[in-house]
Amino acid sequence: MLYIQNLEKSYGVFPVLRGLNMRVRKGDVYGFLGTNGCGKTTTMNIICNILKKDTGEITFGKEDIKIGYLPEAPALYGYMNGFEYLDFIAACCEYEGDIKKRTAEVLQITGMYDSASRQIKTYSRGMNQRVGIAAAIYSDPDLLILDEPTSALDPEGRAEVMEIISKLAKAGSTIILCTHILTDVERVANKIGIISKGVMAYEGALDDMKRAFGVDNAVTVRPGFGSDIGAALQGVDIIESQLVEFDGDITFYAKEGVAEAELFYKIVTTLAAKQIVPEGVWFRRLSLEQIYLGITNGSMAPDYSERGR
Repeated sequence: MLYIQNLEKSYGVFPVLRGLNMRVRKGDVYGFLGTNGCGKTTTMNIICNILKKDTGEITFGKEDIKIGYLPEAPALYGYMNGFEYLDFIAACCEYEGDIKKRTAEVLQITGMYDSASRQIKTYSRGMNQRVGIAAAIYSDPDLLILDEPTSALDPEGRAEVMEIISKLAKAGSTIILCTHILTDVERVANKIGIISKGVMAYEGALDDMKRAFGVDNAVTVRPGFGSDIGAALQGVDIIESQLVEFDGDITFYAKEGVAEAELFYKIVTTLAAKQIVPEGVWFRRLSLEQIYLGITNGSMAPDYSERGR
């Protein structure tokens, strides 16, 4: 669908993209992540031909590709109503089908049909975002690019926009989702790309990423009523340290060279021998936020060993 090789872009003497590689397959919901100023919006503007690249190659799966783009803060014409604005979008993209029917369809998809007779200037920010998505999908694009679609929305507006994206994803749309809200990415994305210092620091399936990075070589135990798990496991020789979490769970970290499976077995058998039954025992996994921060600050690299898989 989309292949980017060695993409470079500078603003004056300041390099933003330093050889970016990126691959988006048909049907992917691609979570495009990175810190402010790392080049995400520059990349999207180059893909959409809004901005010219310095060097590098951008190719698509077919010659004639339609791209729908929702910028972070879409500028809509407030004096128009929803129907008028989308009819205007139809004219801009030279839509050749039944305009009245398509306008109604995209308004239904985005949940804006019942409000479409109102002037856009009366809409909330969330409603503006939904109309912006309706405009972006109007021509049934091959690739949909969404730049911070839930930024500055209240929880209700964010939930509404994410529900639309989920529906589009389930319908098979190819989407690049750029956002700082990592829970949104985990909800809908199947692939992750993290850009750092102008290059792709990590790209791969979300599940693979969690397997490669997410093993913390630790086991968390939820104590049962009246049990002192910390004391019961005191002196277990393969435990390096323990941490009492904010909710009362206790995480035990293995010594270097000890596999998490060995630690898990040792904890369970030790507790069983002392007739202590915890509420739960599980392998500790790093969150997407922890992985993201580790990659962008350079403190984390993927573990592709058998244990990491």
